[in-house]
Amino acid sequence: MDILEILKWVGIVLAAGFVGYFGRYLAMLIIESLHKKKSQQTSATAPSVTSETVQLEIERQKAKAEKKRGKAEVKRLKKENK
Repeated sequence: MDILEILKWVGIVLAAGFVGYFGRYLAMLIIESLHKKKSQQTSATAPSVTSETVQLEIERQKAKAEKKRGKAEVKRLKKENK
């Protein structure tokens, strides 16, 4: 393979990683702002805990647990590959 071909593919992979990471980050910011806006509207209309608020909390906890499981799996795979 030609050195320029290798550098081209390295550049493509780095660019894809950059776009993927910051695209996900931007999406998370947008989702978070929508949740804040929704919770502010909900708190202005109903000060008590609603089933929607409970559902959002459950989803947040599930996402946190899934992230934790994912990290543990990556760590386990890294240990196995050593």
